[in-house]
Amino acid sequence: MKPPRFLYSAPRTLDEVLSLLEEYGPDTKILAGGQSLLPLLNMRLAGPTYLLDINAIGSLDYIEARDDYLAIGAMTRQRQVERSSLIQLRYPLLVEAVRHIGHMQIRNRGTIGGSIAHADPAAELPALLICLGGEVVARSNMGERIIKAEEFFTGYLSTVLEPHELLTEVRLPWLPPQAGWAFLEFARRSGDYALAGAAAILTSSEDDRCATAHIGYLGISGAPVRASAVENILINAWFDHETLDAAADTAAYLVSDELADVHATPAYRRALTVELTKRILQTAWQRRNQQ
Repeated sequence: MKPPRFLYSAPRTLDEVLSLLEEYGPDTKILAGGQSLLPLLNMRLAGPTYLLDINAIGSLDYIEARDDYLAIGAMTRQRQVERSSLIQLRYPLLVEAVRHIGHMQIRNRGTIGGSIAHADPAAELPALLICLGGEVVARSNMGERIIKAEEFFTGYLSTVLEPHELLTEVRLPWLPPQAGWAFLEFARRSGDYALAGAAAILTSSEDDRCATAHIGYLGISGAPVRASAVENILINAWFDHETLDAAADTAAYLVSDELADVHATPAYRRALTVELTKRILQTAWQRRNQQ
C-alpha cells in the first residue's frame, strides 16, 4: 500500500521544528528513524497533514555522561548507543536492551527518542526507561519541561507529550555501585516483537538481603509496567526460592486480560512472565558486585 498524501518539511534547526509544531501540531507527525511511522503510513493507520523530518537536526544527536545521569539526544541512533564505548563501559544494561531491538538494519535507523515517544508497549526502551525511573526532556516554543518516566506513558501508543512539544533528550540515572542487572525478552523469532520482556536492577545489603529492586516489563499490558508490587516482595527479603516464587507469581497478575491476539493468549503470557521474572531476577542477583 501507499501512504496518504501529506505535506513534507525538513527543517534545518530545532527552532524551525518548534515553530512548525506550534503552527501545525495536532495535524503533524515527526519523522525521526521512521521504523515505526512509515509502516503505519503505508498501512494508512496514520494520516497526518504534515510530516516534519527532523533528521537534519544534528544538535539532537549526542551521548553525554553527566554527574547524575546519562544523557542521550533524541536523534541518536540505536546502533550508536549499542556501539558506544562509553555506554559499553558504564551502562551495559542499556547495550543489552538495545541489542534486543529488531535487527541491526532497524537499529541503524531507529532513534532513541523516536522509540520512547512512539510508546509501543512491546518496545524495549520505554520499559527500560520506566524501570530505571528515568526522565525525558520535552521542548516547545514556550520552553522546556522535564517529565518523569512514570508520568510520561499514558496508555497504548500514547504519552503526555503535547502536539506542540518535541522530545529532545532521554536521561537515565546511573546504576548504583555493585548493582546487578538483567534484560530478557521472549519472542517467537529473533527480531520479532516480544511476547513478554523485562528489565531488573537489584542491590543487596551487608547481610545479603535484597536492598533495592527496580523491575520493568514490556509486552504484558497496554503500556510499559513498573512492577512495584514485585519490588515490594523483594526488598529486605532473603533471595531464596520462596521469595523468587512469590515475586514471579505476583508478576503474573500484571499481565492484562486484553492482550489476546494471534501470537499469544493472556494465559500464555502469564506463564512466560512467571519464567521471565525468575530468570531476570536470578541473573541480576548473580551479577551483583561484578561491576
